[in-house]
Amino acid sequence: MLCAFIILFFLVHDKKCRSLWPFAILGGMALTDSLHPLVFDGHNDVLLKLYRAGGVAAAESFVAGCPGALDVPAARAGGFGGGFFAVFVPSPTDLAVKFEEMTKPEYQLVLPDAIDWEDAFPVVMAQAAILFELERLGAVKICRTVADIRAALASGVMAAIFHIEGAEAIDADLHTLEVLYQAGLRSLGPVWSRPTIFGDGVPFRFPSSPDTGAGLTDAGLRLVKRCNQLRIMLDLSHLNEAGFWDVARHSDAPLVATHSNAHVLCNHSRNLTDKQLAAIAETDGMVGLNFAVAFLREDGKMLADVPLTQILRHIDHLIAQVGEDRVGLGSDYDGAVVPEDVTRVSGLPALRRAMQDHGYGDALIAKLCHENWLRVLEKTWGG
Repeated sequence: MLCAFIILFFLVHDKKCRSLWPFAILGGMALTDSLHPLVFDGHNDVLLKLYRAGGVAAAESFVAGCPGALDVPAARAGGFGGGFFAVFVPSPTDLAVKFEEMTKPEYQLVLPDAIDWEDAFPVVMAQAAILFELERLGAVKICRTVADIRAALASGVMAAIFHIEGAEAIDADLHTLEVLYQAGLRSLGPVWSRPTIFGDGVPFRFPSSPDTGAGLTDAGLRLVKRCNQLRIMLDLSHLNEAGFWDVARHSDAPLVATHSNAHVLCNHSRNLTDKQLAAIAETDGMVGLNFAVAFLREDGKMLADVPLTQILRHIDHLIAQVGEDRVGLGSDYDGAVVPEDVTRVSGLPALRRAMQDHGYGDALIAKLCHENWLRVLEKTWGG
C-alpha cells in the first residue's frame, strides 16, 4: 500500500511522469468484474465542455480534474471506461433560458437556424483537435475497432469513439466525410435537432410524438449509403420519426440510437416509440439509455430530482421491447441535466447497485454497462 502511495505521489507531482497519470488512476479495473463492470457509454459532450473552457489548452484539466460530469479522476472513481465522445457545433442559444422553459408543464422550443458548412467546419476541427490532444496526454485512446476498445478497457485507458453529433461540417459531396473517416470518425448523427442539408431533426417538445416533419433529403440518403460503405455507425437519436424510417429503409446496418428513451414512459418528441424500438430489435441494433431528466420524467420537466428507479423503469421497458442484448447506457454527460444520484460519472456505482437491488443479475449488468455496445459495434464495423 505504501509503495502504491509513493508511486501515485510521484505521478501527481513529477512533470516527467505526469503523462502516465491516467494509466495509474484508471489501471487495475477489471473489464468483467461482476461487482464493478466498466461502463462504456453511448454519449458525452466533454469535448464541447473543453472547447468552451479554452480548447486544446484546457485538455490538461481533463486529466487533473475539471468542472462538470466527466474527467479522469471521476472516471476512475466511477468505473467509467469510455464511450462515444461527441463533437458538436453549438448554436448561439442561452442554455439557462432553454432549461427554464423545459421546466414548464408543456413546452415547444424553437429550433436554432441551420449552420453553414463554413461556420461548422472550424468548430469540428477544433473539437477533434481536443480529442487528439487527450490521446497525446494519455487520457484516452481513440478507437477505430472493437479490438481497440477491448485493449483500451483492459489497459485502464478510457476508450474513445470519435463521434459527430450533427453533420453540419460535412459537405453535400461528402468529401469532408472521407477525410474525417481517415482521421478516426466512426459514428455520426446526421442531425442534432436543428435542420441540416441531410434532414430534419426532432424538436424539444413536450408532450409530443417524434413525428414532427420531413425526413432525409437526397443528400441524406447519399450520406446513409456512404456511411454504410465505410462502416460508420449512424446515430438516430436526434432524427425525427420520418428520418428514422428513411434510415431504416435505406441502411443495411443495425439501427442505433445512442442516447434515447422510451416514449411510452415519457411523452417527449426526443423519445422512441414502441414501433421504432421494434425496428431496432429487428435489425439487431441498440438503444443507449439517456440520463437527461426531461426524457426520463413522466412530466417531461428538466428537473434533477429523479430517482434511479425511473432510469430502471425505462431500462425495463427497453429490454421488454428490444431484448437484453440491445440496451446500454447513453448518459449525455456534460450535455444535459441528469439525476442527482449520478450527477458525475463518479456516481455510476450507485446505478450499478440500483440495478442489483432491482434484481438484475451480474451477466445482465455487464451487458448493460458495456458488452452490448461492443456487440453492436462489432456487427456495424466488422471484426
